[in-house]
Formats: sequence, C-alpha cells, structure tokens
Amino acid sequence: MKNVAVIGAGTMGNGIAHTFAQAGFTVKLIDLSEKAIEKGMQTILNNLDRMVTKGSITETDKINTLNNIITYTDIKDGVVGADLVVEAATENVDLKLNIFKTLSEVCDHNVILASNTSSISITQIAAVVVHPERVIGMHFMNPVPIMKLVEIIRGYNTTDEVTKIIMDLSVKLGKTPTEVNDYPGFVANRILMPMINESIETLYNNVAGVEEIDTVMKLGMAHPMGPLQLADFIGLDVCLSILNVMYDGFKNPKYAPCPLLVNMVRAGKLGVKSGEGFYDYSTSKKAEHVAKMFAK
Repeated sequence: MKNVAVIGAGTMGNGIAHTFAQAGFTVKLIDLSEKAIEKGMQTILNNLDRMVTKGSITETDKINTLNNIITYTDIKDGVVGADLVVEAATENVDLKLNIFKTLSEVCDHNVILASNTSSISITQIAAVVVHPERVIGMHFMNPVPIMKLVEIIRGYNTTDEVTKIIMDLSVKLGKTPTEVNDYPGFVANRILMPMINESIETLYNNVAGVEEIDTVMKLGMAHPMGPLQLADFIGLDVCLSILNVMYDGFKNPKYAPCPLLVNMVRAGKLGVKSGEGFYDYSTSKKAEHVAKMFAK
C-alpha cells in the first residue's frame, strides 16, 4: 500500500494527509473547494515549519512531505490508483453516505474505504457500498500529526484481512491502533462527549466559570487540556453532531446536548475554527495555541 486518497481538506483531512505524506506515502488530498485545499495545504506547511523549528524533522523531511501531496477538486480523478481512501468530511450522515456511494462507483472493488467518522456507524456507511467488507473506521485524534491513537472500528461485514491491514498500517504511521466495536460514539467519544457536555451544563448552571471549570479538570484530574478548551479545539459544531448521533442511537437523555452548546453553534461560535468559542481565538492567539500543541 503506497497510494492514499484523503477526502476533505479541513482540520482532520489535512492532518491525515500530512501524517501519511510524512510517512512516505503518495497522498491525493481531495476537496470540492479550491479555497479549502489552499487553506489545508497552508496549515500543513505551517505545522511542518513548527516541527522543523522544534527539531523533530529536518528541512528535507518537510520538502519531501509536501512533495508527496497532490491536490484534487474531483473525487473521481483523485481516487485513481489509490490503495486506500480515507474520508474525512464533516460529521454529517447524509454527506458521508453520498461520498461512499460515489466511492463505491468509482473505486476498484479491492480498494479499502475508511471513514474518519468519530461517531457514525461504520455498518450504516458500509451499507451503501457494493463491497461492504472493505469498509472500516479509522478515527484519528486531533491534531493528527501529534496524537498517537487511532480507533479502528469494524463494521458488521468488515473482514479480518482488512482490519489487519489497517491495524498494521496505523503502526507504520507511528500510531497506536485500538480496535473497538461499532456502536454510536465508539469508545473515545462515548466517554469524552458526555464529560464535555456536563462541563457545558456546569457553566450553563453557573456553578463556575470557563477557566475555573478547566482549571479543576487540569489540576485536579491531570487532564492536559480542560474540557471546554478541548471542545473549542474539536469544534463545537462537531461536538453537537456527535452528541446528536449518540442521543439518536441510544435514546438516552444523558447524551442530550446542553442548550448552551446548541445556542453557541447556532450563533456561529464554534471554537478555534471560528475565532471564538468558550475562549477568544484571534489570529495571533490561534497561532499561539496551535504552536503550543506542536511544541509538545
């Protein structure tokens, strides 16, 4: 496996493309928006520059990584010759199903189709594909070039062979793959999102302020980042989508999103990506925040 196509040039997509390219794979980064591709490539360049400054990679490594990435605005053109396609589009069921329907039509039957979904059923996604046995979940953590975990999610029909290939591939990327079963939220978000939601409820009920809540979790529970700051980094719209998927899947009120979260998303306060969430992220502050993440 040498050629990888990544669909989506946003936060997760460009991070996944960066990671594969740095590991020596030929990567085709696909997004329908030329503007999104330009922004994604600039993010990759900025993050590589930070890694060079830190000394974790050389200038030659940076150049080689960039040279390994080719960009496309058409899925059909972008997946030609791919051994693996990783979908990293917005966490929206209908969007993902449409993408996988297209992939089923334009990819060879032996191409492995992976989704970076953080909550949506892999079995549901695979149901729209002619060969569902080749569909698997490959849930990377953000920021992808730094975080070691990859949740590997088997759909109902995913074969042992495909699972082993993706597990082994994750190790080659320098990651630690962990296999989990196909239930809403999987493991990471089934545990994380209720904590974030409860933190927002705590703020909503005026128990404590944003910094106070995060300080309690950082200093009292040894979390590297407070839950409200983490929600900003994930994207409040993404958090809301994941909670809705789990609420719909389990029909359990403990997954119902806090009204404050719903209103913030409606108001366009999405966290780092929009410049404001629970914290302020002006251009300079956003750059400083990302720099700190890559300095770890």
